[in-house]
Amino acid sequence: MELKMIDLPENGILLYESKHSDGNVVNEHRHQIHQILYVIDGNGTLKLDGEHSELRPDRLVMIVPNSNHAITAEEKLTILVLAFDEQSLGPVVQSEILSKRFQSSSVLAMNPFIATELRQLLRKMMFEQGSSDSLGAWALRIYLQEILLLLSRQKPHVPITDSNGIRAERMRKYIDEHYFEQVTAGEIASSMGISARYVNNIFKDSYGTTPTQYLTEVRIGVAKKLLSETDKDIVTVCFEVGYENLPTFYRAFRNMVKLSPMKFRKQQQNQL
Repeated sequence: MELKMIDLPENGILLYESKHSDGNVVNEHRHQIHQILYVIDGNGTLKLDGEHSELRPDRLVMIVPNSNHAITAEEKLTILVLAFDEQSLGPVVQSEILSKRFQSSSVLAMNPFIATELRQLLRKMMFEQGSSDSLGAWALRIYLQEILLLLSRQKPHVPITDSNGIRAERMRKYIDEHYFEQVTAGEIASSMGISARYVNNIFKDSYGTTPTQYLTEVRIGVAKKLLSETDKDIVTVCFEVGYENLPTFYRAFRNMVKLSPMKFRKQQQNQL
């Protein structure tokens, strides 16, 4: 298998954009360093250690050293690549996260809540990488460690074969696509012909949380993205993510973020 070299800067961390035109094929190869691939736009197929997975926005891939991989773009595909040498990180990160949590390559399907956190960290890294600040290299290591911690708590995307797992995946996908509507466990149960209690049990067995809790995570994740990336009024953000009134939105936001929407927006603006 072809070994491709990536020239890393002195700090051992490099974040760059990889663009692929429709039909472009990156033949199977490997690297001697870690790579994190984050799909920004487009669709494609990844072959990773012999297994095929779909590449689409908010899907992330952790590739460990000497892991064989290839990419086929099914349309214009844009990927952020975060390449790093584990020696650039401290021994604790190497032993407790990389060695224990990422022994093999994996594909992660990011929900909107986790994806928002990841995007913010990647933006911070892009800023630091382009800055001439003497503390830039130190900041890059900190943000990379935050990303690794975030990913170490995210479950790998694995094929689902059992019937309850398929039901749970259908529920999750429905919530991801209809979070702005008045989604309830009863409505999900009715559409699937099962009881609301059964819906909760199936979903919790697969994802460790209830559909209602996951719905809140998705809504607040999208709200954080809108507060960070747009100047929309808070009441508009509240409406857009599916809340009927501001008090309910404020309460849910504070419970999850530990800040009010306004304070969160100001905090994000101060970091730019």
